[in-house]
Amino acid sequence: MAEYLASIFGTEKDKVNCSFYFKIGACRHGDRCSRLHNKPTFSQTIALLNIYRNPQNSSQSADGLRCAVSDVEMQEHYDEFFEEVFTEMEEKYGEVEEMNVCDNLGDHLVGNVYVKFRREEDAEKAVIDLNNRWFNGQPIHAELSPVTDFREACCRQYEMGECTRGGFCNFMHLKPISRELRRELYGRRRKKHRSRSRSRERRSRSRDRGRGGGGG
Repeated sequence: MAEYLASIFGTEKDKVNCSFYFKIGACRHGDRCSRLHNKPTFSQTIALLNIYRNPQNSSQSADGLRCAVSDVEMQEHYDEFFEEVFTEMEEKYGEVEEMNVCDNLGDHLVGNVYVKFRREEDAEKAVIDLNNRWFNGQPIHAELSPVTDFREACCRQYEMGECTRGGFCNFMHLKPISRELRRELYGRRRKKHRSRSRSRERRSRSRDRGRGGGGG
């Protein structure tokens, strides 16, 4: 029985634990959900809830009319936001493996930012610190997230441009950054790895020479 329960944990067959919370770290029913939301006590991933504000969804003029925001302006605004958050996460807390921003409209996903760190202890440190901070005039709500595989959390139809549920889809609609920014952010990390690898190689050669010199 225990093996069966373990095999269905977090799936649609599990009548106790919420499969949506397990897959995407959020559920449209929130506290009203009939199934349990098992919040992790440790994880590589943190969620910053409702922190990204899409100008195309919120821009209004003084008389209440919606202002047009071009796609180019939208991408620039988004890239600036992404770079600011990504850079701060790496500089203050630790190496980031992956960062994703939801472009959904449902309350449980709108503006959510998911940051997956290389180390669980870095994620824990980030959550503790970020919950004492503000961003763009609003308090940050950060929590550990059960999401570690974003392929399970994403809407595949959205990625192919075929999602009929729009922004209110229950799976993540992840907003892409520009290719230039992706190369810059993740390329910077590869350079760091190469630099560290060269440093380790130099230290290793130095130790080998030291041991060799002592054997004569």
